[in-house]
Amino acid sequence: MNNMLKIQGLKAKIKETNKTVLNGIDLDVSSDSIHAIMGPNGAGKSTLAYTLVGNPSYATLSGTVTIEGKDILKLSPAEKAHAGLFLAFQYPVELPGVNVAQFLRTSLNCHHKASDKDELNNADFLRIARTKMELLGISPDFLTRNVNNGFSGGEKKRFEILHMTLLEPKVCILDETDSGLDIDSLKTVAKGINSLRNANRCFIIITHYQRLLNYVKPDHVHIFSKGKIVKSGGPEIAQQLEEKGYNALMENSN
Repeated sequence: MNNMLKIQGLKAKIKETNKTVLNGIDLDVSSDSIHAIMGPNGAGKSTLAYTLVGNPSYATLSGTVTIEGKDILKLSPAEKAHAGLFLAFQYPVELPGVNVAQFLRTSLNCHHKASDKDELNNADFLRIARTKMELLGISPDFLTRNVNNGFSGGEKKRFEILHMTLLEPKVCILDETDSGLDIDSLKTVAKGINSLRNANRCFIIITHYQRLLNYVKPDHVHIFSKGKIVKSGGPEIAQQLEEKGYNALMENSN
């Protein structure tokens, strides 16, 4: 396994309030590995995801972020995506009037163009998309709908996972993708993660709960508090959180 994502001394603030919310994050994520990030509300978990992908509401104060040794911190969000960074959102937005198939094909072809690959025609795209959808247990008529418009919470998360499996990014960040899911949708999310797990990529899973980690086994678990990683270890940490809660675990770590 090689080092896929490396974060060193990352500090960031919310532009509107000038409040510092990341206070020096150090994280090494190797290829073919899954890192789970857990912690109470307001700890900085989602802020890390937003900062990495270039959300304009956040400003980086210091630190470096590299993917396979390439510095990506100052790249635009589109350039970061082309470098292999992907974020599955906790609250995916609706895009009325934008067809799912059209959106996914355009997105995939943008990546092909950035990589000097031939763009896919409609027939080739549909063949690839339907194969992925069959793997994930998603109905073919999904492609005829508009992006997230009228989707249930579970359908929105399935769309995020379908998008991820089509793009096959190097660094997959899932921001509480498991929140509010029924068991079938949860299994779809887990299936998508497990199907992509190989030496070409890594995962960061931001979650509050153990239940997704019952289907996706993390190699490392990190606990966030006040914008910092305060505890790291193996999957047993997630089990301890489930049993004892954050306060008890943090008291034991002091």
